[in-house]
Amino acid sequence: MGGWTTRDIPEQGGRTAVVTGANGGLGLVTARELARAGARVVVACRDAGRGERAVERLRDEVPGADVTFRRLDLADLRSVRDFAASYPYDRLDLLVNNAGVMAVPYGTTADGFETQFGVNHLGHFALTGLLLPRLLAAPAARVVTVSSMLHALAKVDLRDPNSLRSYGRWTAYARSKSANLHFTHELARRFAASGTPAVAAAAHPGYAATGLTAGVGGAATRRLLVAGDRVLAQPAEAGALPTLYAATAPGVRPDSFTGPALAMWRGAPARSWRAPWTLDDTLGQRLWDISARLTGVTYDLVDRAA
Repeated sequence: MGGWTTRDIPEQGGRTAVVTGANGGLGLVTARELARAGARVVVACRDAGRGERAVERLRDEVPGADVTFRRLDLADLRSVRDFAASYPYDRLDLLVNNAGVMAVPYGTTADGFETQFGVNHLGHFALTGLLLPRLLAAPAARVVTVSSMLHALAKVDLRDPNSLRSYGRWTAYARSKSANLHFTHELARRFAASGTPAVAAAAHPGYAATGLTAGVGGAATRRLLVAGDRVLAQPAEAGALPTLYAATAPGVRPDSFTGPALAMWRGAPARSWRAPWTLDDTLGQRLWDISARLTGVTYDLVDRAA
């Protein structure tokens, strides 16, 4: 992959992309560069004011950009269903499951799921399934889900996915990011088994200053993290490169995991290490079944190997 940069993004004219959490950080950079390459981009986020301001900023930075805002709250399955039902285009070429929360205090979504598991995994699981007909209508669709190098800190607890027995904010975050990789692995397997040409891939930004730490811990912890962002982190423009690579580069392999080349921390996009459990077929299928039961969303993909 060498020194791949945004200059290497292929022409995206005629392609439509949905980027969740595109009102700031990695999502905003991802949306901007896709629009710059000619894609029609839907900015999907919870706050209408921030979403509309993001659209204005994108149009200022990329004159002539085809960018629109549509409200999406991943912490509310009704909002996810409304977004999918009102999606205005016949097909969807690229879905970037980027939005997320990190290390927040214990809480629950509108549907009663632990917040990090609910937003980071279940919301995107439901969104992808509900948009599946539009993805299958595209000749070479991609689903790129943003995980984290911190996924390696914890496995998903299939006996207690919503952390009802005990809760640690960093453990719950790591579990949700492991769930992102399980989801990518199982979606890629199901695409392949059904003969679908779509590609499911994952990416992570390494250590990037994205504003995601704003709600982490108390004041002292936040000051420490802000200082770390200034001194150690790469900017969001660099952190978004693995996502953009997975979303646009030719030859991206199904179930690949792209991150920064230098110790998973910073640098140009490269193949990234992932925890072995995220490649376990049995765990992936079990989490898929749990996710389908909790969200009520099923995927219309025929497994020819079944």
